[in-house]
Amino acid sequence: MIDISIESISKNFEANQALQDFSLQVEKGCLYGLIGPDGSGKTTLMRMLCSLIKPDKGTMTVRDMDVCKHSASIRNILGYMPQRFSLYQDLTVEQNLRFFADLFQVDRSLQKQRMENLYEFSRLGPFRKRKAGQLSGGMKQKLALSCNLMHEPAIMILDEPTFGVDPVSRYEFWEILHELNRQGTTMLVSTPYMEEAEQCGKITLIRGGINISEGKPAEIIKQYPYSLYSVIAKDIHTMRDFFLGEKNIVSIQLFGDSLHLAFKNNPTNEMWEDFKTRSNSNLISFEPIAASMEDVFLTMGDNTHEN
Repeated sequence: MIDISIESISKNFEANQALQDFSLQVEKGCLYGLIGPDGSGKTTLMRMLCSLIKPDKGTMTVRDMDVCKHSASIRNILGYMPQRFSLYQDLTVEQNLRFFADLFQVDRSLQKQRMENLYEFSRLGPFRKRKAGQLSGGMKQKLALSCNLMHEPAIMILDEPTFGVDPVSRYEFWEILHELNRQGTTMLVSTPYMEEAEQCGKITLIRGGINISEGKPAEIIKQYPYSLYSVIAKDIHTMRDFFLGEKNIVSIQLFGDSLHLAFKNNPTNEMWEDFKTRSNSNLISFEPIAASMEDVFLTMGDNTHEN
């Protein structure tokens, strides 16, 4: 069963094309990742799914209900956590949960038990009397998620929920998402962090409003078609400029103090010796490496060196 279906969606904001013929399908019970940098169209897509803005063309359905025609019915089964979820800073954790329970029209007889379940689930129980404005960033994100779970939605839409959160809190937040998913909740989660792709059962890589690849994370990495090398040089920026003129190279990316070079054809030892000679011995070392999700994303989105 398909919970979310997006077919050939496009959206323009004046001269800016946010999405271009974008499609994806999220199966029921899947934890699906939408992976891409800021400005790639992730937020626009999620806001359209929640019927906050309309597409210029294409169709979007949630459990076979058209988003534009059945928004009220969809909102009953959907939970949406935007990038900047509006907690009430002067209200306590408990008061925020009660407010959103009332907003979602959760029966008062059910609220107490659901709150207790969410306290245990999110580990916010000891902080129920603390004001939201006094919580850490990670705890605020847990509270925002809990507020969205008060009406027990079948499908969750989360827009960069771990952005700006410390690594420990990010780990804990993903543990909560995995537990929700194990309980049957379908989830569409966006993130700019490439390493978080591996947290998802299936992903779409999005860049410039275009779906550049989709599938299981391990399969996308396995299908990487190029020979990838890590290069160390005396002057890494001069070395990068040197490789810009090489026709066999598909992509050149800076990774800290090294370069990642993607070659169409695997370079021979003679070619490396030639690189070293022609770069005036700027080249120190090179070694083949396995591609990461970041390598895949950057290479697939970088057409500047294609020949």
